[in-house]
Amino acid sequence: MRISRLLAIGAAAALAVSLAACSSSAPESTSSSGGNPASDDAFPVTIEHAFGETTITEKPERVATVAWANHEVPLALGIVPVGMSKATWGDDDDNGILPWVEEKLDELGGDTPALFDETDGIDYEAVADTEPDVILAAYSGLTQEEYDTLSKIAPVVAYPEVQWGTSVDDMIEMNATALGLKDEGEALIDELHADADTALEAHSVLKDKKVLFAYFDPSDLSTIGYYTAADTRPGYLHSLGLPFPAIVEESVGSDKFNLEVSAEEAQKFDDVDVLVTYGDDTTLATLQADPLLSKIPAIAEGRVAILPNATPIAASANPSPLSIPWGLDDYLAILAAPLAP
Repeated sequence: MRISRLLAIGAAAALAVSLAACSSSAPESTSSSGGNPASDDAFPVTIEHAFGETTITEKPERVATVAWANHEVPLALGIVPVGMSKATWGDDDDNGILPWVEEKLDELGGDTPALFDETDGIDYEAVADTEPDVILAAYSGLTQEEYDTLSKIAPVVAYPEVQWGTSVDDMIEMNATALGLKDEGEALIDELHADADTALEAHSVLKDKKVLFAYFDPSDLSTIGYYTAADTRPGYLHSLGLPFPAIVEESVGSDKFNLEVSAEEAQKFDDVDVLVTYGDDTTLATLQADPLLSKIPAIAEGRVAILPNATPIAASANPSPLSIPWGLDDYLAILAAPLAP
């Protein structure tokens, strides 16, 4: 989950050292088409974001990305980044690459990008070693300090307003524009919308249902955690036409992607049709055995969708350009299953 991506950053002073020691033998630009297919005429481009604006004066050939899923935009558009964030959750074979990304890399060919381990914060030296022309982070939780430090390496595309609150469409639009591929990005968005319409039609029982994306600590069930309207998990379901539960509706406009309430306020979840959470085969029984959580109708009646913890399908619930065609149908099937007659 996002916890590892929100840890403290490294000292900015360390960057000066890393830049001075930057390797002169960084990997060659990797793209199945021999480089960024964008036209030089697409530049310069200026992108507004939470920290101001970034102008990219020339077509970037060496593309690096940080944070969750930003690398999927250039990959979907035929560009293999020189470096990208290492997957540390949901990876099924411990190679640092989620399966839908692995499939795309195999399709495009070229060298495997450098993988940035962000468990303890952004590895500025590793990013600098790839000698990028641009750093994509439209979906991220960058702080001002992180943004400023990365900007010493290359122009940075940050999130538009809220940390971890960028929609899939906005992530694609911003990152694609930075690559000079705005039109191709718009076509990708249209394609993903068509995929989503098809998947939802196949699981039409979900239409008009209020889905709550929650999380629990099995060792302490005194609180109920849930993702807000700013988060891409409920935000994406809402974009498919599913209404927010009341408690999520109340969070519209919040700058927090997750919130918690006391389990004593379980009545706030009375209108939830399906509660989805990460867990295992014991999770539903654990929730139903709790005297407070069992007062939530969705829990009491078994309308709980369990995403097996730390698996690719659980990771795909945080939607991205490549995970949507890879796993959306299976994901919606899991959400729909508790509503089956």
